[in-house]
Amino acid sequence: MPAKLILSWDILPGREQEYFEFVIREFIPGVQRLGFALTDAWATVFGEQPQIMVGAVSENRQHLDEMLQSSEWRDLYLKLSGLVENYRQKIVIAKDGFQF
Repeated sequence: MPAKLILSWDILPGREQEYFEFVIREFIPGVQRLGFALTDAWATVFGEQPQIMVGAVSENRQHLDEMLQSSEWRDLYLKLSGLVENYRQKIVIAKDGFQF
């Protein structure tokens, strides 16, 4: 059964350019190399929700857990965490449509 990793965060003020360069050049390709299929990417323009929300699907929960324990994920997370705040992640059973 496919599993979905849902991530959310806010970009640190003043780090927007560095953040977007990292996401395009490293984060997205790295997540794809790990075997995740990016399914959702949302930016909040107005309101009290996280600024960025991302969904990535894996073939199953075991594969997702293995990828989250990998050194490549740890490196991506550490770089991302230097550019964002209020990082959250959760794992759910993947369903059609956007999931929070």
